[in-house]
Amino acid sequence: MSPILIRALVIMFGLLIVASITIRVMSLCSPERDWTELRQRINTWWWIVIVFALAITTPRAISLTIFAIISFLALKEYLTLIPTRRTDHMPLLWAYIAIPIQYYWIGIEWYSMFLVFIPVYVFLFLPMRMVLIGNNKDFLHSASMLHWGVMTTVFAISHVAYLTVLPGKPETGPLLVIFLVVLTECNDIAQYLWGKSFGRIKVIPKVSPNKTLEGLVGGVMTTMFLAWLLGGVLTPLSGWESVLIGLLIGVTGFIGDVVMSAVKRDIGVKDSGKLLPGHGGILDRLDSLIYTAPLFFHVLYYLHY
Repeated sequence: MSPILIRALVIMFGLLIVASITIRVMSLCSPERDWTELRQRINTWWWIVIVFALAITTPRAISLTIFAIISFLALKEYLTLIPTRRTDHMPLLWAYIAIPIQYYWIGIEWYSMFLVFIPVYVFLFLPMRMVLIGNNKDFLHSASMLHWGVMTTVFAISHVAYLTVLPGKPETGPLLVIFLVVLTECNDIAQYLWGKSFGRIKVIPKVSPNKTLEGLVGGVMTTMFLAWLLGGVLTPLSGWESVLIGLLIGVTGFIGDVVMSAVKRDIGVKDSGKLLPGHGGILDRLDSLIYTAPLFFHVLYYLHY
């Protein structure tokens, strides 16, 4: 691992250590308050960061397997939320089979097949397989929901994995992944803090009542600043390119968050699952990344590859 990558990982684990110590001190100073949820959130972040570190530092086969497992868990969680027809068990199986195939294209660096496999071939194949079952009831509804799930949990997330195999120095890919994920998560946190502190004007109250214009603007500005700060260290982006990428991640991260909120409200659930204690489900943590990952990848690819 390069010195920059090592320092980045040390900083992430250092922040977790500080957070763990802080919550311990706070619980000792104010034992009357319930710190369970915050403690669960930090404990879960330990697991998230450990898995994330393994995904960007291990050999390619192991790294892509970890990303594929993340897509599998996300798709599985999504499919448990949506109503599916009993007759669709084979199309659902083929949706899962698409996961290792998609990550195989990444492993052999077949860029063109990586781009079209799910949007074209899986898109055409799954409805065909559903037609062969002979059940016309709710066909369009089932086919569209299944394909939307594969697009978000497999195709969109696989762009994070493809960053690790882009041409360049061995540390290029992992640093790009760190840049994307850190900015996406910091954008979520910054929008929450700005909104909590200064939020007055509701952006889309029917979908996400807690989202405010002040939180959105403050979060985007914070993300643009962090992108400018980190872009020259972690990426090949120039200063102005980093700022524009920060704007892109800030805005699209917000969109990804509210889109998944709309999905959950339509289904009638608050959280997508219970896989991550204190956070909800895996989709609750990946919602912003579903939008930021493919857009960041393709803008970066256009500018520098």
